[in-house]
Amino acid sequence: MAAAPAPTAFGTVELRGGNARVVLVPSLGGKLSELWFGERQWLWRNPQLPFRLPTPGTSYVLTADSGGYDECFPTVGACALPSLVRGAGGRELPDHGELWSQQPSLQLTTGEAGHRAHCVWQGEALPYRFERSVVVTPRGEVRCEYAATNLGEQKIPFIWSAHPLLPLGADTRLELPEGARVRVWAQVGVDLGGMAAEHRWPRARCGGQLLDFSVPARAWKKPFACKLFVDLPPGVHALRVLEGDQALTAHVDAAEVPHLALWINRGAWNPLPRTSWMPWRRPAPYHNFAFEPAIGAPDTLSDALGAWEGAHWLEAGETRRWTLTWTGGDAPLPVVAP
Repeated sequence: MAAAPAPTAFGTVELRGGNARVVLVPSLGGKLSELWFGERQWLWRNPQLPFRLPTPGTSYVLTADSGGYDECFPTVGACALPSLVRGAGGRELPDHGELWSQQPSLQLTTGEAGHRAHCVWQGEALPYRFERSVVVTPRGEVRCEYAATNLGEQKIPFIWSAHPLLPLGADTRLELPEGARVRVWAQVGVDLGGMAAEHRWPRARCGGQLLDFSVPARAWKKPFACKLFVDLPPGVHALRVLEGDQALTAHVDAAEVPHLALWINRGAWNPLPRTSWMPWRRPAPYHNFAFEPAIGAPDTLSDALGAWEGAHWLEAGETRRWTLTWTGGDAPLPVVAP
């Protein structure tokens, strides 16, 4: 194994172990720009939006939706905190949270357990410290160890979501707990019942049709996009993305990480504006999806504190820890009933 900086326009850190390789960009909010298992690089890269250094106050979707794997905390969607948040009511939280636009502190260590990149961010609208260690082990696991600490004197709310973007192909398959509750947060080009409508994985009703989201690109015949929240049943789960004979698996304990958020975009959403020199030509549509283990629902902390009742809280001085482990390689063989 080797852990060595690889100089680029922004500066990167590369961690290796077993069949796994991770490339991390500290100056881009600690983004993971590449996630390799064997010969496959899983993360999507936006061909229309190159990496650029973040500027405070800019739009994530217009300047930083460049692909890779970001962390969203203490919100995912932009919102204003309601008055029930003592000492912080009315404060604005930016789209995709506060972490992507910072350059976290970084510490690299090497040990028998693998190579570790430890990043630390500081809260701006709320008093917290957010930490993530990416550990690539000799067994080829990519283990993300998280800690969020309330540095203030009042309890504070949060939601968190990992935000890895992956390419969406015609044969991309998803394996999630059968029958788990699914709630709709957003929809474009498809009618899944509107916000907070409930379904059971992998099926969702659209008018008189029953759609199967286990192969998301084939779920609906027209271009569409949607954001879904899957409630994970109690227990330890292997949440899987399958591409041909290869699989990417997120291992989580629902006691720590109770949700999986799915953003599926099959050509119906692109926030980039028309160019001034070709105003009649719309930007090419995206075909991607986000596979997002999450704590709390839905995307905005304000709605999580409201009707969805999905926000989580940190008491004054409290630290909350959780772990998300990624593995990849050959897809497991299907179980055949005797």
